[in-house]
Amino acid sequence: MTINRMETRQRMSRIVIHNDTIYLCGQVAEDADKGIREQTSTMLDKVESLLKQAGSDKEHILSATIYIKDMTLFTQMNEIWDNWVPEGHAPARACVEARMARAELLVEISVIAAVKIT
Repeated sequence: MTINRMETRQRMSRIVIHNDTIYLCGQVAEDADKGIREQTSTMLDKVESLLKQAGSDKEHILSATIYIKDMTLFTQMNEIWDNWVPEGHAPARACVEARMARAELLVEISVIAAVKIT
């Protein structure tokens, strides 16, 4: 049983790979002073980058949990999400309203994905 931790710090690893499953720590927007659409977009860009680093891509996401500061932003967030997820590859997903670690953050995502077998 191999566990590979990448970009590990005291509190967490950004990526953990166990067998053929990739776990990403919660990802937030690159620029937290923007609106929900921009925050969602840059957050998903970070997910794509980490998945690539771990040997996968968004077509191999198994599960996503989205934390949103206010459910009134749900429709706007989903506009970006729906255009980002490849057709036919929607993961299992949950979205919950939650208080963010920093007041300016509007959205965060935690992802589990399969390693892309080539």
